[in-house]
Amino acid sequence: MENSSKFDSLTNISLASSDAVFDMIEYKAISVFLVLVICGVGIVGNVMVVLVVFTTREMKTPTNCYLVSLAVADLMVLVAAGLPNISDSLAGTWIYGHTGCLGITYFQYLGINVSSCSITAFTVERYIAICHPMRAHTMCTVSRAKRIIAFVWICTSIYCMLWFFLVDINVNKSQHLECGYKVSRNLYLPIYLLDFALFFVTPLVVATMLYGLIGRILFASPIPHQADSTAKPWRERSGREKNGVDTRESKPSSRSRTRGALSSRKQVTKMLAVVVILFALLWMPYRTLVLVNSFMDNPFLNPWFVLFCRLCVYANSAINPVVYNLMSQKFRAAFKRLCKCGGEPPPPSLYMATASYSLAREPLPPTPQLQDHKEDKQPPPVSNMALPKRQQPPPRSKGENGDELYFSVV
Repeated sequence: MENSSKFDSLTNISLASSDAVFDMIEYKAISVFLVLVICGVGIVGNVMVVLVVFTTREMKTPTNCYLVSLAVADLMVLVAAGLPNISDSLAGTWIYGHTGCLGITYFQYLGINVSSCSITAFTVERYIAICHPMRAHTMCTVSRAKRIIAFVWICTSIYCMLWFFLVDINVNKSQHLECGYKVSRNLYLPIYLLDFALFFVTPLVVATMLYGLIGRILFASPIPHQADSTAKPWRERSGREKNGVDTRESKPSSRSRTRGALSSRKQVTKMLAVVVILFALLWMPYRTLVLVNSFMDNPFLNPWFVLFCRLCVYANSAINPVVYNLMSQKFRAAFKRLCKCGGEPPPPSLYMATASYSLAREPLPPTPQLQDHKEDKQPPPVSNMALPKRQQPPPRSKGENGDELYFSVV
């Protein structure tokens, strides 16, 4: 039994029973306008994500490496699925030939599958960083993240070669060309169900379990104040003995840094959880439609509902940069600097947020400049007094040895 609908390809309108839709001016206008807006916003946003991470040293964290992989995969979906959909809506037929059908379908599924694998990867990275912080010193590193990403892209590229043997150019009832399946339903259905289980159901199940464990550790555990209260007498005595330096002033600062680090981890975790939730919600209509139609003799192919399903898929690939901008202060500041072509230096607070944990553990170096100016009986320059060396992040905050990587500040 041949599959006459061939509805699974994202680029193919494939409305076999509704070819008159192509002649509807309102359908063409609405579909082309919405796809252009979504794809335009998504392409610009994902390109900005890649540029921000590659050009900003402080943004090169393991989590952001996975977000770059996700951004590249989303770009592939928007270019290989969204833009050809515009030509299909305008021309009403497939215009890219046999090679275009194979290549575009391949890159569609490559982008879709890599995006789901990237979501799974940064979910596991968040789980290790928060629930197993000691292991994160060696496991959550930028070099390991790059190796994992390379492994994901290579394996997925090989797996997606299967689609070269499943699609071809077909002629529908109205003598229009379309890119769709060339095999019978009983052959492609097991492959699609495998793809559905590996790259949609499994990532959602893993993400649900891991974010449940992360939430129990991160949001249910109170900030440890008892250690600070028990150490108060010792700190006061030691502060009086160290050249008159009162360490009681540093205790609230240390506690505020601890709270800031915990707040930063919560913010990153919430942002990534929103990305996973949007992935589930926006892919649900299309996945459900294809799954249900795979078992129906007369598939449901209402043109407006099919358009809605595809717009949800394109929106999923376009909305992630918007989420980063709304929920991540560092991404928002980096986007602003990128739009201004790097004309303004980043504020010191962005660097202090990354290095707060190192600053809390390392004593400040003495400032000989103040002593030299005191001997000369001249007031020190304002720049030396206003900008001490502690505003520069110490070498330990760079993340090369893994000390700070398990925070993965986005």
